[in-house]
Amino acid sequence: MQVPDIPDLILYAIPFFIATLVIEIIITSKNKSKSYTLKDATASISMGVGNVFLGIFAKAIILAALTFVYLNFRIFTIPFVWWAWILIFLADDFAYYWFHRISHENRFFWASHVIHHSSQKYNLSTALRQTWTGSFMSFVFWIWLPLLGFHPIMILAQMSISLIYQYWIHTELIDKMPKWFEAIFNTPSHHRVHHGSNPQYLDRNHAGILIIWDKIFGTFEPEVEKPVYGLINNINTYNPIKIAFKEWMNLFKDITKSKTSFLTKIKYLIKPPGWKHDNTGVLSSDIRKGWESRN
Repeated sequence: MQVPDIPDLILYAIPFFIATLVIEIIITSKNKSKSYTLKDATASISMGVGNVFLGIFAKAIILAALTFVYLNFRIFTIPFVWWAWILIFLADDFAYYWFHRISHENRFFWASHVIHHSSQKYNLSTALRQTWTGSFMSFVFWIWLPLLGFHPIMILAQMSISLIYQYWIHTELIDKMPKWFEAIFNTPSHHRVHHGSNPQYLDRNHAGILIIWDKIFGTFEPEVEKPVYGLINNINTYNPIKIAFKEWMNLFKDITKSKTSFLTKIKYLIKPPGWKHDNTGVLSSDIRKGWESRN
């Protein structure tokens, strides 16, 4: 099978990211919006630069893992044809939904994903606030794709397309898209909900490109009231190092300082963020249930 030479699409998209970021800053400045602060945007961009740099090493590991499965265990051999790109689009988006959802429901993966939610602003620079650690392990959610027979190059290309798509939905400048588009695709309105810390918005709208997964699996929430961006307990720092590793340190402290059994310590890795062995923690699911009981 002839494998096409597909470039790193993220690198080619960087000029587009920069241009649209500047345009959004100009527009929000003219509108006297408070969507941007220099410290917050600088922190987000710094996280993005670090993600791209570390991504060079992460992609090598991911490609090696996907290739190993593809060469040794694939069930079928899916060619580089038009219908295969439709299939990989759907399969990748399905994988992304579950990766994203579990990253909110499992503290081990949340320790990496929390970085993206740590800003209390919502703009295109927030899209660049990406993990420095998650890429080295999140690929496990895609490992079934080479098993089916998708070539690793095809998988990586579609993963990049998904990330590029998700960039533009990090804005408040777009209110609503046409109804048909809102019904099928992830949009700024849907994703603003995802970044909201309002009780009804917690752990909702995990979609990558297609919002239909949230509707199918019961995690969809429409945007009604204005989202309050950030975390239940905000980290209150613009230091990229602290942003990248603070939750990892908190997780390590919870495990080592809890005077419990080994199995209970392991629960800190697999239970949702906020879980405590002594029931003193605050779970986002409990906050949401409290909101639902009042409404």
